[in-house]
Amino acid sequence: MPKINTYVDISSVDKEAKKDYIDRHSPFLQCAASATAGQKFPVTVRMGQEYSHPDDPDHYIKSIQLYSGETLLAEANFTAGALGGAGQKGQAEVTFNVVPSAGKLRLTAMSYCTKHGLWACEPVEVTVS
Repeated sequence: MPKINTYVDISSVDKEAKKDYIDRHSPFLQCAASATAGQKFPVTVRMGQEYSHPDDPDHYIKSIQLYSGETLLAEANFTAGALGGAGQKGQAEVTFNVVPSAGKLRLTAMSYCTKHGLWACEPVEVTVS
């Protein structure tokens, strides 16, 4: 089982380099708090809030996955250079449109950096009516 890294509140971190490292590797979910069963529900996953991730041949965001509990709902894969190439920094971002059934979604985003491994966000609960 690979190590899964998670976001730490960067306001509690002293060194700027550590803030940059944590933020740019962390996926952040953006979605409404409720959804309607049977209708498209957009969920955006963005890598980093304050810092951009490199897009180098040996260091880039390879994938972003969206889960509800343990169920994989969607996945986006990227290649090196998709966000501008070597020396560039870009926000890997993707919007997934899921069609939920009644109940709740417990959404978690995971991302994979080719140099720093697997990262996950805190789960977000969405009520589905």
